[in-house]
Amino acid sequence: MFHTYSVAFYNLENLFDPLDNETTRDKDYTPQGIYQWNKEKYLQKIEHVSRVISKVGKMRSNIPPVLMGVCEIENEFCLNDLIQSDHLKKYDYDWVFDNSGDPRGINVALLYQKQYFKIENQATYPISLHIDGQIEYSRNILHISGTLFDKKIHLIINHWPSRTDGTIKTNSKRMLASKTVLQIIDKIRLDEPSANMLIMGDFNDDPLSESLQAFKSRDFTNAMEGFHHQKKGSVKYKGKWKMFDQILLNQQLLNTSWFCYQEAHIFVEPFLIQKTGRFKGSPKRTFINRYHQGGYSDHFPVFIYFNTALQV
Repeated sequence: MFHTYSVAFYNLENLFDPLDNETTRDKDYTPQGIYQWNKEKYLQKIEHVSRVISKVGKMRSNIPPVLMGVCEIENEFCLNDLIQSDHLKKYDYDWVFDNSGDPRGINVALLYQKQYFKIENQATYPISLHIDGQIEYSRNILHISGTLFDKKIHLIINHWPSRTDGTIKTNSKRMLASKTVLQIIDKIRLDEPSANMLIMGDFNDDPLSESLQAFKSRDFTNAMEGFHHQKKGSVKYKGKWKMFDQILLNQQLLNTSWFCYQEAHIFVEPFLIQKTGRFKGSPKRTFINRYHQGGYSDHFPVFIYFNTALQV
């Protein structure tokens, strides 16, 4: 008998605690900062995004994602508050966190249900950008190996450099991130030729971008590419839907009998959508400029379903 589970990715949009961390540029997200970020607003954010995570994949599975990549997390205290929330505590999640050199202090992590996934190793790969003669660090790429339903799998979690300074001007940054992931893939295959691999993240590029198309040379299938052709997306960028959040699977994983990939989805529910104003129809974010509207994130989660006959 087959059982259905899900794997997901979610950009949580600036999940900061309200404390001032001297090592990162987080002053905007303190009580004295421009957003007047305090414990009440923070706890509401935790409640909101944990509610979303608890609902992802529940249409066909009776539990939320067994694996969930997340980004824009400040620290492990935020992750602990997230998994200990009323919405998620019963699922016994744990996390793998990477504290990267990103000056803003927004990082990537993996949430996983301990009943189904066991960690073996983790490694981080920095993305160092040479800008105007200086080195600037973006979010690290996080590689995690472990067993899902007692079967070996490699996960690569990403949050690539943004398009803030313009798509063309910043393209080389994302190409550097892409080449780094390709090197990780090649390193994994050198040690384990038949490795099962899954890549997920906010890539700040579309599935047809050169940086993502490069993974076809390593026999990866982008589960989200169809949404791009349909002009659907997980985030609105300059008024247009963009499929920046993606999940990719290698052919080895797709050929296994224990991980039967079914289909991909963007998680969109009415409560996640902005109902009024100039951003009507977009994801309902926590802030519009400096106005705190108590939303969720500027991204929708993305997820895939898979079937397995294995039990832990």
